[in-house]
Amino acid sequence: MATINELTPPYRVGYFVGSLSAHSINRMLANALVSLAPKDLVMTEIHIGELPLYNRDFDGDFPQVALDFKASIAAQDALLFVTPEYNRSIPGALKNAIDWASRPHGENVIARKATAVIGASPGAIGTAVAQQQLRSVLGFLQAPQMNAPEAYIQMRPGLITEDGSVTDPGTEAFLKSYLDAFFEFIERVLTVVPKAR
Repeated sequence: MATINELTPPYRVGYFVGSLSAHSINRMLANALVSLAPKDLVMTEIHIGELPLYNRDFDGDFPQVALDFKASIAAQDALLFVTPEYNRSIPGALKNAIDWASRPHGENVIARKATAVIGASPGAIGTAVAQQQLRSVLGFLQAPQMNAPEAYIQMRPGLITEDGSVTDPGTEAFLKSYLDAFFEFIERVLTVVPKAR
């Protein structure tokens, strides 16, 4: 039976940037989301670039970088995935990070975390296929997902600056409303999902 959690704002949100590129448009989008987030969402990037390729041979003796990575996720109240789409799929680095987070069996630190997915692409469908695949993975990992609003951002030149400033008022308003909805979703999840023991 669900219990009422005692967590109150601010909520800790760990965010992942699925691209390893320093100049990724999804990093620019992440910077914009950090700057537009409600004051009661404390945003912290969880870096994925230093993780080695996951191999089940590590399950009995995780490297320190993976232990630190899992501890960073465990410390969050919610997770936000900002992902590009590579060849109609999830970037390999992001999938690798999720594999580390969910292993070994029984030590999945993504389970029961409120999650949301967003992504940017130069193309008109704006990472829609990658997001659907990522949602499938998160569903298997027992992560409650914000299903709406969906956010597929077509990144036109100059839409978001390197420092995260959004130049189009309509896009800025949409991103703010997306984050407001995520805040409300986090509150609902923390109310009805029992804390992990």
